[in-house]
Amino acid sequence: MRFARLLAAPLIALAAVIVVLVPSSPASAHGSIVNPASRNYGCWERWGSRFQDPAMATEDPMCWQAWQANPNAMWNWNGLYRENLAGNHQANIPDGQLCSGGRAEGGRYNSMDTVGNWRATNVGTSLSLRLNDQASHGADYIRVYVTRAGYDPTTQPLRWSDLTLVTQIGNTPASQWQPAAQGVQIDLPVNVPGRTGRAMFYTIWQASHMDQSYYFCSDVNFGGTPTNPPTNPPTNPPTNPPTNPPTNPPTNPPTGTRACTATYTLVGSWTGGFQADIRVTAGSTAIAGWTVTLTYPSGQQVAQVWNGTATTNGSTATIRNATYNGSVAAAQSTTFGLLGSGTHSTPTLTCTAT
Repeated sequence: MRFARLLAAPLIALAAVIVVLVPSSPASAHGSIVNPASRNYGCWERWGSRFQDPAMATEDPMCWQAWQANPNAMWNWNGLYRENLAGNHQANIPDGQLCSGGRAEGGRYNSMDTVGNWRATNVGTSLSLRLNDQASHGADYIRVYVTRAGYDPTTQPLRWSDLTLVTQIGNTPASQWQPAAQGVQIDLPVNVPGRTGRAMFYTIWQASHMDQSYYFCSDVNFGGTPTNPPTNPPTNPPTNPPTNPPTNPPTNPPTGTRACTATYTLVGSWTGGFQADIRVTAGSTAIAGWTVTLTYPSGQQVAQVWNGTATTNGSTATIRNATYNGSVAAAQSTTFGLLGSGTHSTPTLTCTAT
């Protein structure tokens, strides 16, 4: 792979990740390139509020195929990462799978690798890429590549040999980033003189809180009229609504004994904090709402929640469904996630349904 001269590599001492206790405020746990938008963030930004609109099929066909393949790739626009790769990106991510991070998260993001005419952001040859870091992880490093002249993302899969490094920064704690509506953000200046036409930026963000590597494909069109940067990502985007939410959720679910179960999965942990996902599954009868109570054994506390609303009392947290994921069909599931403070230990869970 051809590497351009590095434009910058500042080395700044690592700062610890601080989880702020805000029990009633939903949040998301990771981040993405939001301008020019990564494929998964762009599809969520354009269609998240109307993901069942059939107009997407003709107006934005690459996003349409992605929503059909796995809606959670967009609801979880900020979770495209791999863990414990020790910086061996090329060894672990094959050619043709760069945009999905090597089929990250069990293949959730595979549709990001689909070759086609993805919606491109018009940019000039001197621009800034904005990375939004919702959990204030900071970076061990961030590397930005651009595809070579002559590469056509509409007809060719992305390979490592198609990329040229155009800028990078070194160890940069979140305290050095700009404040955002949620978490922090950083703008990475990029200059690619003489470029015209379609191309792609490929960004690798190595987060500082653990060995966690994020991968972003951003489609661009050099020479078009630049578009305005998006506003800060919303403070409480749903990260994992039901895979196939009903168009018209039933107002009166079938009568019967309404019950649910909750399954807890640790996603990751670090000094002083952790992240977990909880899957809520309806029993043999559809439910209209659910409540999950978690009690941690050793003083841990729930700090932030998404896909639900939380109230806390010491080490006990009660999470109720959000407005969009309370109705769950019989034997089907929905999920919510949380950030916690303290050294992780699995809580006891109860689930009640209405």
